[in-house]
Amino acid sequence: MLNLTTRLCWTLVKKEGYIAIWQKPFNNSCYLSREAGTIPPLCDPNDDPDNVWYVDLKACISRIPENGYGANVAPWPARLQTPPDRLQSIHIESYIARKELFKAESKYWNEIVASYVRALHWKKYKLRNVMDMRAGFGGFAAAMIDNQLDAWVLNVVPVSGPNTLPVIYDRGLIGVMHDWCESFDTYPRTYDLLHAAGLFSVERKR
Repeated sequence: MLNLTTRLCWTLVKKEGYIAIWQKPFNNSCYLSREAGTIPPLCDPNDDPDNVWYVDLKACISRIPENGYGANVAPWPARLQTPPDRLQSIHIESYIARKELFKAESKYWNEIVASYVRALHWKKYKLRNVMDMRAGFGGFAAAMIDNQLDAWVLNVVPVSGPNTLPVIYDRGLIGVMHDWCESFDTYPRTYDLLHAAGLFSVERKR
């Protein structure tokens, strides 16, 4: 294990019993200083790590962006509401600045979820597993946390729209991409709530 983590350039932060925590590098300097032929190799410079739908897995390490995107994230829980640097790399058509769009989405869903809590008494339902079927920047999941709704939220980014997964990850949330013209891998009853705001109006045009 130590040999593998050394080749991956991971740094051991803490070990206690059978539990160990490693930290990934913040830049490519360690990767580039490895001996020639080290396995796994670095991915090709032209490889897009955000291109994830119907793309074969490669036995290589994705390069860390040289512009620092993905490394300069705010600590938790501030990162939940802080526009990450990688927001600038998202390919979207917008008439306003990306950071303003990010903040507007966060404010919108905070107000909506707060109204759900007041009017629909969401806290008494004790939601555990939630799927946001059209997650955007993850504003709904962030609003669940801000409104103290203790639930596990899977953010789903439809392939029919922009890939916002990098922003979702940098907020400290989890997510996947999916084509809603295909079945999802988990059974619908796995989730206590399926949140589909704006999904059908977009997908029915396909």
